[in-house]
Amino acid sequence: MPTQPPLDPLDELGLPRAALPRHVAIIMDGNGRWAQQRGLARIEGHRHAGAAVRDIVTHAARLGLECLTLYSFSLENWRRPRDEVNGLMALYAEYLASERREILDNDIRLVQIGTRAGLPPEVLRELDLTANMSRQNKGLTLCLALNYGSRAEITEAVRQLAGRVAAGGLRPEDIREEDVSAALYTAGLPDPDLVIRTAGEMRVSNFLLWQISYAELHVTPVLWPDFRKEHFNAALRDYAQRVRRFGGVVSETPRSGSPPGDGRPAGAH
Repeated sequence: MPTQPPLDPLDELGLPRAALPRHVAIIMDGNGRWAQQRGLARIEGHRHAGAAVRDIVTHAARLGLECLTLYSFSLENWRRPRDEVNGLMALYAEYLASERREILDNDIRLVQIGTRAGLPPEVLRELDLTANMSRQNKGLTLCLALNYGSRAEITEAVRQLAGRVAAGGLRPEDIREEDVSAALYTAGLPDPDLVIRTAGEMRVSNFLLWQISYAELHVTPVLWPDFRKEHFNAALRDYAQRVRRFGGVVSETPRSGSPPGDGRPAGAH
């Protein structure tokens, strides 16, 4: 018998493309707990997390999302046991190499946000190779928050702007929000519309603090290694039902220069 063609991801989701967020950011949490619940070393939770990353990245690309940011390693994570950190770095290098073909085949563009300082040479090598090979891709932008901290990012942006002021190229009174955004690692990317956090934790953990000012939040108890496209779809459906007011009320007409908080469901653009 002939095989059935795969279901269109949008049909499976049950939402029109216009209802989708442009940018989804995910705080991937619960790898250690997943491993501990199974009597395994914590690194095994990180290892099994790779399947979740592949499933979600591929699904997001097929849905036609513009940007997906994954919070994979924070500046604070260097405080973890050395063996765990070393194992994580080895997994990053392995993942970047093994998933390169999948990234290219799905027209995904890989970028990194965060500082490069302290990352092992093998991670930087694989990261740069994948980023360079995918630079011209036109599909999903996969933004890997690796060695990232939002306060450090904002501090660096302030230093840049202070340098411009000191050099006489910018007056303090002329600094706009757009200037700050342009000095961040995410310059050129849309701000996240939706932030997903796995493992039930109710905090943002120094993640994109400037950029998620008006993002919708979706928290799920599912641990990251178990997170799959059906959970991602549930978050997108939840998002589509939200009313984004951006500080206004439903009947208010948005002011010039403000986000379009017209009271429509979140995905209605």
